[in-house]
Amino acid sequence: MSDDGERAFTSDSLYGMGKGYAYAGALSFMRRNYSRDLDGVDIVISGIPLDTATTNRPGARFGPRAIRAASTNLAWSGGPWPWGFDPFETLAVVDYGDHEFDHGKPAGVPAEIEAYANKLLASQATLLTMGGDHFITYPLLRAYHAKYGQLSLVHFDAHSDTWREDEKRIDHGTMFFHAAQDGLVDPSHSVQIGLRTHNDETHDFNILDANWVHENGPQAVAKRVTEIVGNRHAYLTFDIDCLDPSFAPGTGTPVCGGLSSWQAQSIIRGLTAIEFVGMDLVEVAPAYDVGEITALAGATLMLDYLCLAAARRRG
Repeated sequence: MSDDGERAFTSDSLYGMGKGYAYAGALSFMRRNYSRDLDGVDIVISGIPLDTATTNRPGARFGPRAIRAASTNLAWSGGPWPWGFDPFETLAVVDYGDHEFDHGKPAGVPAEIEAYANKLLASQATLLTMGGDHFITYPLLRAYHAKYGQLSLVHFDAHSDTWREDEKRIDHGTMFFHAAQDGLVDPSHSVQIGLRTHNDETHDFNILDANWVHENGPQAVAKRVTEIVGNRHAYLTFDIDCLDPSFAPGTGTPVCGGLSSWQAQSIIRGLTAIEFVGMDLVEVAPAYDVGEITALAGATLMLDYLCLAAARRRG
């Protein structure tokens, strides 16, 4: 009997698409090696299972576990369609596991996440992070800003997450207001995609709302995003509720009228000219999912990002 299903523990190489049963074996993301050794690693997969910043239904703390499980259905030899290559032949990627924090001391969690990200980024790898709720992006951006300076934000979401407040709360609806105010991101060279909730203030972010996406199509969205970002370092953050609830019911604040999985994938696949330095995918809440389709969508979008990074490396 083959032990390929335990590749996360038994493989002696960081490269190549994993094998094994989709329904068994160690549940690392895409069967990548579980490792804390980041020597020679290009991208670090990790989970941040925080969901205490949610304003509606909690449960995204279980997102990393669900995404890892769904990803085993994608980890087949030959590479994902339609890319036509195995991204893990180009990129050394490991699963670092989940960040642990003291849930009884919530006020200290943002600084803990930032320190955790600083440690990983010091390895010269970039991060692909699974939430957790969307607040985790704020301390991640602080760590990225410390390394790369001001970033362009490419933000997929049903909500702007830029609601103004007088204090800096731990809330998944205000963190991009603070990111802009703090200078972590440049709103004029950032773009929010798929929005379909009202906010009177744009804070100078470029907005391609859900109607714009539906009316103009993925190619036009990718072209416009590329124009807005230009040659700046960019960070991609994807709230799974950007997808319509018919494609992603397993989330805390679903909103009808969103993007299809195909639209989101097609947009990301069209962003080959952008120099992304990191990504997170957040708000997968498996307790509300149906047939694991939300977790599968999240895992697939993360895999598309890895293919995007590999395509840039391949030239």
